[in-house]
Amino acid sequence: MAETSTTSANTWKSCHFSHVIFDNVKTFYVPGEDVICTYTLTPNITPHSKDWVGIFQVGWKTTQDYYMFMWAPLPRDVGANTSVQQQMEFKAYYLPKDDEYYQFCYIDSTGKVRGASVAFQFRAETDDEILVVTTQGEVEELGQRNKTLCQENEELKTTCARLQKQNSDLQVELKRTQELQSNLEALRSTTETLNLELNALRKENKHQKELDDRKEAELGQLKKQVENVTSEKEDLETRLRRALEHMDQLQPEVSNYKEKVENLSQKDQDKTEQLESLKEENHHLQETITQQVKPSLSITLPLSHHLPNNTLPSQQEKHNSLRKEFEEQKHSFQVLQARKKEADEKNQVSTWHNPSLFSSIEHDSNLCLVLSSINPSTKGIRNCAWPISSSQAGCRHIQMASCAHSQYKCPLCDDVFPGDIEVIQFEAHVQSHLMECPFCHKTFEKANKQVFDDHTFCHRPQ
Repeated sequence: MAETSTTSANTWKSCHFSHVIFDNVKTFYVPGEDVICTYTLTPNITPHSKDWVGIFQVGWKTTQDYYMFMWAPLPRDVGANTSVQQQMEFKAYYLPKDDEYYQFCYIDSTGKVRGASVAFQFRAETDDEILVVTTQGEVEELGQRNKTLCQENEELKTTCARLQKQNSDLQVELKRTQELQSNLEALRSTTETLNLELNALRKENKHQKELDDRKEAELGQLKKQVENVTSEKEDLETRLRRALEHMDQLQPEVSNYKEKVENLSQKDQDKTEQLESLKEENHHLQETITQQVKPSLSITLPLSHHLPNNTLPSQQEKHNSLRKEFEEQKHSFQVLQARKKEADEKNQVSTWHNPSLFSSIEHDSNLCLVLSSINPSTKGIRNCAWPISSSQAGCRHIQMASCAHSQYKCPLCDDVFPGDIEVIQFEAHVQSHLMECPFCHKTFEKANKQVFDDHTFCHRPQ
């Protein structure tokens, strides 16, 4: 039996198809002791973390018939064409307890057997030598078996050579496959990068399209606004042209109204002067009559009995003449009042026909009067849009003269200034409310800026 085990071991070692060779396998192991398993990894095998070594009972059919197994440790240094010897320890607690024959088998991660050891037993050690007696028939049988094994060995060598060639071809194919795999991985990574860039470009393109749509919408709105503004501008230009034409048509009427207002103002002034003179004459007459009648009455009444009869009629005639003269003066005064009232009514009728013209004339006249009362040499008096009648000027000068000793009042903002203010300061305050046309040097109020803009627009070339 020992010779059979030794022969089997030599046969396993001489086989080239065995990628894992178990070394130093004993014929038996003592139960209760740990078993050291030593094996050699040839260059024909690539170790994997899922490789394992199992103890199988001789006669097993599949790799699932193991008694126990342990994971094969990975070698530290693995060379390209070198063999690596590994060692692992099976604990005695998990080992078989019978005396059957077992063997070590190396199973790779794919479930293939890559190596197997010779058979061994688990039994106690004995000192008795066993004498093996064989007969001639057994020897011939062993020779025949040996011859059969040699033939099988030759066949296995041929198969092993063919397998080694296939293995080398497969190694070349494997290298090519690995290169293709690496290229494929590189192409995949490149494809992923390109896909990411493509997605980013699509998002950017979509965002750009949205921006373009918004800009087109805004451009459409701006075009509509421009069209509206253009139409409004054309309407305003048409209205302005019509207004200018209407102003040109009204200019003669305005001139006529100016002349009428001046004439009416002159007549009003003349009648006022006549009325004042008549009032003064009437007042003088009343004083004269009073002074003449009272002393005569006071003297004649006490002495009426002593005067002659012809004295009383003379006094009475004088008194009657004075009364008659007073009545005539009174009648004349009433006639002048009626004429003045009639002139005022005519002036009021003309004011009703064109109230805006009269208000503008009165306002500009007041403004010019204020500037002329402050400093007649200022340009405000010569730049006023409307002339001032002499009666209005006289009244305004009288009013300013009457309040000159007490205070000044601005005609535009109604601000009141003390009487001791300097004329230059008051003039600067009034000028601050005015705007001057750069073309014709006419003066306008700042509150009427639209009128000033329309006026300056008329001077611009069309």
